[in-house]
Amino acid sequence: MMKRRNTRPRAFDPDPNAPQRCCDMPDCTSPAGYRAPRSRDSLNQYYWFCLEHVREYNARWDYYKGMSPGQIEAHLRSDISWDRPTWTFGQGPGGGRRTMPNEEDILDPLDILGQNRRARAERARAQAEPRVPVPLREPLAILGLDWPVTLADAKTHYRALARKHHPDTNHGDLAAEERLKKINVAFTIVKAHLQAEELEKAD
Repeated sequence: MMKRRNTRPRAFDPDPNAPQRCCDMPDCTSPAGYRAPRSRDSLNQYYWFCLEHVREYNARWDYYKGMSPGQIEAHLRSDISWDRPTWTFGQGPGGGRRTMPNEEDILDPLDILGQNRRARAERARAQAEPRVPVPLREPLAILGLDWPVTLADAKTHYRALARKHHPDTNHGDLAAEERLKKINVAFTIVKAHLQAEELEKAD
């Protein structure tokens, strides 16, 4: 069986376009097969080295040598935008206002924009709904009350629950008695909170 000949160049093969000359390293007589840029400002002008000396040159190469930290940062920022001018999102060149695309006109096969719209709607709804104070979340759940609630409504609802779960009404049922204990504790917490709110408003 014939083996297929590998025509791909190896990683360290000399450049086929290398000039027929000796290495640019002084006193080196090896053939030059590998190019390296002469400087940061002359990236299209090359030295031609042998393999040994191009490795040495690359090991010492520092593109940012001689630049200040500010210059390096500015250069990196320029590289990020491919050396093209940029402007603030939503504005065009010269600072003019830029018309934003309409989400409805954008093809969205993965429904990414639809998910964003739903997330924004949920956040808006959560912000519009009154937040239940953390200490009242469990007591209100036990009492079956929604927030906000007035003290008068809480008392009315509590009396109805107390009659429903009173041991006398349930023929001494211990489970009903335990439920009533929880209802009493929950109402005490809610009542104290609402009374404190009323005092704050009065002040």
